[in-house]
Amino acid sequence: MAKPNLRDMSLAEIEAFILSLGKEKYRAKQIMKWLYRTGATSFEEMTSLARDFKTKISEIACIDLPEHVKTQTSADGTRKVLFRLEDGLFVESVLIPGKNHWTACLSTQAGCRMGCEFCFTGRGGFRRNLRPSEITGQLTMLMFHAPDGGGIGSIVLMGMGEPLANYDNTVKAIRAITSDLGPGFSNRKVTLSTCGIAPMIRRLGKDICINLAVSLNAPDDETRNRLMPINRRYPLKELLAACRDYPMPGRRMLTFEYILIEGVNASPEQAEKLSRLLKGIRCKLNLIVFNEFPDSIFKSPSPKTVQAFQNILIKNHYTAILRASKGSDILAACGQLSGRENGPS
Repeated sequence: MAKPNLRDMSLAEIEAFILSLGKEKYRAKQIMKWLYRTGATSFEEMTSLARDFKTKISEIACIDLPEHVKTQTSADGTRKVLFRLEDGLFVESVLIPGKNHWTACLSTQAGCRMGCEFCFTGRGGFRRNLRPSEITGQLTMLMFHAPDGGGIGSIVLMGMGEPLANYDNTVKAIRAITSDLGPGFSNRKVTLSTCGIAPMIRRLGKDICINLAVSLNAPDDETRNRLMPINRRYPLKELLAACRDYPMPGRRMLTFEYILIEGVNASPEQAEKLSRLLKGIRCKLNLIVFNEFPDSIFKSPSPKTVQAFQNILIKNHYTAILRASKGSDILAACGQLSGRENGPS
């Protein structure tokens, strides 16, 4: 059997593991700090541990990270990083440049089974859920083993896969990322993006309070059914009820992501309908112009169409931000990740 990876374990689980070896419980906290604060890649690097203990634990456990395969850099500075997992599958992460820091976009699954029509990731099908070590491992590799990765200021779980379809592993990874013994990111700096699995949105709100972004993309069930099969199971009424119940403390707001597609969901009438749909929900809207990809049946709308859509939302007193898509020239923008080893260079 494969050795257990300590990066898959919570602090309590590492403590139990350490105690089973006859060692002091506090060693678990030391190991957590080595894993997440310094990016240690071997037990040998953990100088606060005794040599005999390091030898013993390395024989029965591991701290493996995803393997970096290549990094592509976009004309706008975005970096797409391809990782190989231990079973040979590939996933991608993205470093998105901001004014003063990077945003790390992490994947939670290899592939995706949600089948959204506008998303390139789902075209390759679903392979498997990522383990906590493979989710946090992307961040560790970006922070400690990628150029400028130390400047990461926020995290978005918006890469390959649907985070709420890999719920337990995703939440475990988030808890490690936000732990005082880990990288120590504030919950305010972590955002999870979902296609709209209503029951899991409710569960997330009870278990851990991070920023929530819902991929909406349509103001009515008929259009959303066409774009997003998940809507047939959790239609807008049910989804928005879960969103209304999601706890957002202080001045934080829910985010609705809306990918604008020519001739599908970008008309002035649909903007008005969207305004009525979201009435009473404390939210902001991220408008994203559809990022075209090979063999896509959809097209990007014109700047005039986009501006008209945004203006209607603003007129109806919504914060509607046109989010610039970064990295589209290397298929690193929203909906373009594929985890292909032979992607564009």
